[in-house]
Amino acid sequence: MQPFIKHQGVTATLLHANIDTDQIIPKQFLSKVDREGFGVHLFHDWRYLDEAGEQPNPEFALNQPEVKGASILLAGENFGCGSSREHAPWALNDFGFKAIIAPSFADIFYNNSINIGMVPVKLSIEDINAIAAEVAADPQAQQVIVDLEAMTVTSPSGKQYSFPLAQEARHNLLNGLDAIGLTLENREAIDAYEASIPAWRGAPQG
Repeated sequence: MQPFIKHQGVTATLLHANIDTDQIIPKQFLSKVDREGFGVHLFHDWRYLDEAGEQPNPEFALNQPEVKGASILLAGENFGCGSSREHAPWALNDFGFKAIIAPSFADIFYNNSINIGMVPVKLSIEDINAIAAEVAADPQAQQVIVDLEAMTVTSPSGKQYSFPLAQEARHNLLNGLDAIGLTLENREAIDAYEASIPAWRGAPQG
């Protein structure tokens, strides 16, 4: 996965509490086995007026023209609750989101997001409301900055908010390390171990 150092992007606002994984990506779209192609179904029941996904809901936040290309999402508490499906962060990431800012996250969703390089940022609801108010006041100035090195979020007006993240998760995101990448960090030790295994132990049986 790609390293996440600092990202500046258009910010969308969806401040509902308890947005669950079935709302993020409904179960009928879980047939794919890789991470691509889920973005088109993100928030399907909210984004579209029809089951086929051909009639956008003009009232839905992500369908507003000013948030086209949004890559940062302001959300409500307990974001990503519900089932443990990995498809939820896959759909958000495939849609284009690089960071989700919420007061709290479901634990499994939080870890699944980090594992694919999408940053779950925890800020207080008061701070999120303040950023959302700035975004709403000037739709042309919706650029928010998430800086993982500084561990800060910068609002359109330049106000900064600090956020917490475990050191191991921060290291992995900064260096673009998923589970395979973490294993390959020990490649020399793995190669040395494999080289030390007697040939007869690796011989086929029969």
